[in-house]
Amino acid sequence: MTILDRFAITDQVAIVTGAGRGLGAATAVALAEAGADVLISARTERQLERVAEQVRATGRRCLVVPADLSDLDAVAGLAQAAYDEFGRLDTVVNNVGGTFPTEFLKTSNEFLNEAFSFNVTTAHALTRAAVPLMLKDSDKQKSVVTISSMMGRTADRGFIAYGTAKAALAHWTRMAAQDLAPRIRVNGIYVGSIMTSALEYVAGQPELMSQLETKTPLGRVGEPEDIAAGVLYLASPAGQYVTGKLLEIDGGIQQPTLDLGFPDVAP
Repeated sequence: MTILDRFAITDQVAIVTGAGRGLGAATAVALAEAGADVLISARTERQLERVAEQVRATGRRCLVVPADLSDLDAVAGLAQAAYDEFGRLDTVVNNVGGTFPTEFLKTSNEFLNEAFSFNVTTAHALTRAAVPLMLKDSDKQKSVVTISSMMGRTADRGFIAYGTAKAALAHWTRMAAQDLAPRIRVNGIYVGSIMTSALEYVAGQPELMSQLETKTPLGRVGEPEDIAAGVLYLASPAGQYVTGKLLEIDGGIQQPTLDLGFPDVAP
């Protein structure tokens, strides 16, 4: 096996959540280019169909499952859907997640609970459903990849819900890696500032973009493919001796890069 062969996942099957655009879409296409058939899911079918066209253009199969992924039964059902369609399951990419930044005193208990559920419990629900199906191939090593955020390892105003949820997802990744070893590897990625729809507003504000770029050691905002490449490494035989780890794919940042201007708390 050559070093390039280690990045091939020929005839494997992957699930990618939040795959209608951005990181999820780029990841689904990357896994297909490396040889996998892919189940993709998100809320908007039209977006998923565009991604499916790109996947199928690589010569691989793609199953489109539109779903509200905040529904834990729906997200768990993706595992069986992939297995029924393709006859196996090798990789789960827990990409769906996120929440809006909010001031501390405007972050209700319900908002915090929703952020935790959408970023952590969804990953647990899908992975828990997937594990028995992954283990049906008794001699194959399987992989789970989670998408966390640099806000899960740093701190800044306005991210009490998002950052806490992403930090929890990162530690869930470490804990699940212990529970599922040695048959299933579980790793994640601390994502930095990536040019997706989440940064559309910032991209249209030169001052904000300059702030992002100058605070990033590599001097630029990342591309979705930067994250997709990391997912492929973790999912493929190239990463076969890695588990319980979080890759930092963030341009080298050690602190938050965007001041949202939230004021001091006041009486």
